[in-house]
Amino acid sequence: MQKIFYPVLFALLCHVSPVHAFDFNPLGYIKGAVEAVAEDRSSSDIGKDTKIKASIVSKITDQMGSDVVSVSSDVYEQDVMLTGIVETLKQKQQASGIAKLVKGVKKVYNEIIVHKKNDKDKGAVEGFVDDTVIEKKTNALLLEGKNVNVTNFRWRSVGGHVFLFGRALSKTELNKAIKIVKSIKGVSKVTSRVKVKAK
Repeated sequence: MQKIFYPVLFALLCHVSPVHAFDFNPLGYIKGAVEAVAEDRSSSDIGKDTKIKASIVSKITDQMGSDVVSVSSDVYEQDVMLTGIVETLKQKQQASGIAKLVKGVKKVYNEIIVHKKNDKDKGAVEGFVDDTVIEKKTNALLLEGKNVNVTNFRWRSVGGHVFLFGRALSKTELNKAIKIVKSIKGVSKVTSRVKVKAK
């Protein structure tokens, strides 16, 4: 690994705003910083995504309250994917509306799942799914997968339903990534919002 990697990584981590705590994966921003160093796109484009993400997180927290919603936002080439769980359809629509109004956003994929509190409690009793474990396994297996450029992919697991986002360089690469994720224990469904676009 090149020596320059560590200063760049440190600089990226230092620019992470506290508002990013809204996303519940504490390693998410370390992973994001590493990806920013490795991705094959401009620092300007990555910077736009980082700014959009921070703005979405801040506005959703301010307008909806972090104690009311459990929402994550991923941004790639100014497209946004919202995931997580809320209790009402109105909350889901509100989160989407907030994201769409953020400057620079091109498109919003609203994959937020609506579950009433009683439904969530019942689901927890019937079968607990550890989404953190699924996301870690996704990361590990995609890294191991040949011909899969993991730095261009994003993923979120919500109750075992995995959402893929980002960019694949070919349909073959995307299909391989989906197959890998489907093989993970605990994954019940895979939804792809990945763009297929060559370099």
